Amino acid sequence: MTSPSFTSTAAPVFGKSTLAALVTFAAITPLVLLVAPAVAAQLGVQLGLSASEIGTYFFVELGAFSCATLPSYLWLGRMDARRVAAFSLAIFCLGNLLTALLMPGFAALLALRAVTALGGGTLMVLCMTSAATSKNHDRTFGLWVVGQLVAGAVGLFLLPYLFSAYGLRSFYVALAALGAIAAPLCRGFDTTRPDAARGAAIPQSQSISIAILAIAGVLAFYIAIGGVWTFASAAATNAGLNDADTGKVLSVATIMGIVGALIASFIGSRVERKAMLIAGYAILAVSLIVLATHPTATGYSIAVFAFKFAWTFVLPLILAVVAKSDGTGRLVASLTLVIGLGLAVGPLIAGVMLDTGWGLGSVFVAATVACLISLAFLFHVERKGQPDRA
Repeated sequence: MTSPSFTSTAAPVFGKSTLAALVTFAAITPLVLLVAPAVAAQLGVQLGLSASEIGTYFFVELGAFSCATLPSYLWLGRMDARRVAAFSLAIFCLGNLLTALLMPGFAALLALRAVTALGGGTLMVLCMTSAATSKNHDRTFGLWVVGQLVAGAVGLFLLPYLFSAYGLRSFYVALAALGAIAAPLCRGFDTTRPDAARGAAIPQSQSISIAILAIAGVLAFYIAIGGVWTFASAAATNAGLNDADTGKVLSVATIMGIVGALIASFIGSRVERKAMLIAGYAILAVSLIVLATHPTATGYSIAVFAFKFAWTFVLPLILAVVAKSDGTGRLVASLTLVIGLGLAVGPLIAGVMLDTGWGLGSVFVAATVACLISLAFLFHVERKGQPDRA
């Protein structure tokens, strides 16, 4: 399908209000997924959901959030971003408020969470397409990642206290309240249609191949990340760590993740992106190889720290590579769906490998191969895509 043509060629103004909007909403809207361990435990304790029901709950949340990409193909470039943001935020806030007030049966709960997540996912699409209009993609996407990491870390710290005092309802009320407080930031989204905000277009035949490689590179990256992170605790057990020590190591790893994203954001366009991609993926590959060798507790800790650092260091660069090669905004919008698919497929593949007797070492080696494939694809996209705007 060809994109609609617009006569305006003025580039959008990417100001502090836009940055504040995309960082804030990108932290709030996926918060259920960012604090999934705490919410999962409370769903079991308070609502009595089984493990399969909890898994279904998060499958619906992630699926609906990711599938917000699909309707965006209809409105992206055709509707005022501020109106879309306000409407989506209203759905998000109302859905969370109704969840808290009603706490319906399981089937109704899933339906309500699906609609709510669809509103949140639409806001995420707006965040990503807005970030793609920035002159410094690395810095903007770095802050996008930092916002989510900080929100997840704070949420995981505070939720046990909130749940013990007020129960599960309080979390959904908090989400609605955060959305309402952030509502004025909807004005920060640019009203310029994404199609009119781009630079010179890439020839169509080349753009299709670049889009395919970009999507494949991001998908391979998230399949690797999803599979490894899901079974990071199992690797800790093999390294001789108990549950308490594992929790401490993974908490520190989260801090290393924030550091990685901050460094990527700080460096921004100061260093050639291809060199940063190679460095980040190299650290990622080495950390995975170390994990595959069944290290001691110290070796495991260092490897997990390096893995989390490299993961969040390279992620803003990956998103920047895709953004600079996107002529319509639809490729960046598609990343919400691609990321969700990768995060769902990665643990599935790793789980199947373990169930069929491959072992954790094989999972980490397979993840290393996936990361190298991702690097090869994205490196090609970086070389062949449009130059960044000055």
